[in-house]
Amino acid sequence: MDIALWIAAAILAAFFLATGISKTFLPLDKLASRGLEWAEEKPAYARTGGVAEILGALGLILPAVFNIATFLVPLAAAGLALVMVLSIIFHLSRGEKSFAINIVALLLAVFVTWGRSSNWPL
Repeated sequence: MDIALWIAAAILAAFFLATGISKTFLPLDKLASRGLEWAEEKPAYARTGGVAEILGALGLILPAVFNIATFLVPLAAAGLALVMVLSIIFHLSRGEKSFAINIVALLLAVFVTWGRSSNWPL
């Protein structure tokens, strides 16, 4: 189970680091051309979400790797789960139907939160 939790955390970290960097640093018109049309309409959502995703990704991996403040790992995973819930609500409010990746990320984040906070802590 520990290996499964590490794999899930690594997948989440890679996903959120990539999406977070793009939402934080790419120009809004490039984000819109990559399928995030809403980024030009709601730039604060894109930038704030991007920063939260970067911090969450770092929080999933760095405490575990350095074995310092490992209690942050399940908190980071829970924070990313919250980001995904809010993202799903946002996409639903816009009438969008393509948020399957958000559901997968939510399930992985809940899995890491559950696993690292209860049965298999670091």
